[in-house]
Amino acid sequence: MSDSTAATEEKNTPEYVRVAECLYRNTSSGRYYALVKRNGRQIRKSLKTQDRKLAERCLKEFLASIGRIDPSGESRQIRFEELGPQWLQVHNASLKPSSADRNERCYKQLLPYFKGSRISDIRRTDCQSWEVKRGKKLNSSTFNKEMEVLRGIFDYAIERGITLENPASILKRRKIQSKAILIPTHDEFEKLVSGISKLDERAKEAAHLVQLLAFSGMRLGEAINITWDEVDFDKDRFTVSGGEVGTKNHETRIVPLFPRLKEFLLKLKSANAEEERPRIIGIESAKKALISACKGQNLPHFTHHCLRHYFVSNAIEKGIDFKTIAAWVGHKDGGLLVAKTYGHLRDSHSFEMAKLMT
Repeated sequence: MSDSTAATEEKNTPEYVRVAECLYRNTSSGRYYALVKRNGRQIRKSLKTQDRKLAERCLKEFLASIGRIDPSGESRQIRFEELGPQWLQVHNASLKPSSADRNERCYKQLLPYFKGSRISDIRRTDCQSWEVKRGKKLNSSTFNKEMEVLRGIFDYAIERGITLENPASILKRRKIQSKAILIPTHDEFEKLVSGISKLDERAKEAAHLVQLLAFSGMRLGEAINITWDEVDFDKDRFTVSGGEVGTKNHETRIVPLFPRLKEFLLKLKSANAEEERPRIIGIESAKKALISACKGQNLPHFTHHCLRHYFVSNAIEKGIDFKTIAAWVGHKDGGLLVAKTYGHLRDSHSFEMAKLMT
């Protein structure tokens, strides 16, 4: 090593000056650091301030957090693949099956990058390495979900006294670009239902599901779980509970039995009078039928959720206010999301109506 190289390295080496017990100041940046020993291991943590008074308060909080670490040091030996399943068991206990399954999938994707590492040894640079290697393969939504699981595991480690800080906190959520919503026109919807009905005998149930979604505004999970007992033809209303799965916001709602929906259900009930099944729809999905019908009828790629959009757009065309629509479809924001997502439909409809003012 040359003298100039050695001098450069010596110049770039941070110097820490002790200003109080466990409190040090970096002479280069002016920042304060905590420096303590715990179970024979030296722990240094930036207090992220150049203010002495604030640094002393942060040091006090830091020392308190150290007191929560397992004094035996045994838990600090736990590895990522050991703590991950424990976090999943605790965290998923109160979640819907679909959300729990998503967390399971995210954890399995994280495992190859952290397997074999002790939780206490994983650093911010390791999380940044995951972001670089894995992140470039993911869209923003999937990246955010996997990152939330990674953060959750480390937060759980802090609660257990395994580590002091969350190394994944350095990661930032990615901005999700809003997708243009795809809404069938009335003609496209009729062609879609007709196309599904013509596929084969089994596809008729898929056609029924498509119509139920379009006439009710329910989510897929709600529509496939609704039972005949939850439809009250006398009082012209139906109850959306989501069955054992539950609704997205875990709240049951009572919705008016819209005329076209009532007509459809009465016709379906009459046709299936001989069958004794509690649920209105006997399948879990119409995905394959939708794909085949859209391809066969030369239609855009409509999904289950496009039919929910269809319901909302029809309601807007009829002049229904956003707050009422939101209550029907199970939004708890008083219509803000409906206004944000579908507001342009009302504008377009307004301009079309204006043309009638001759």
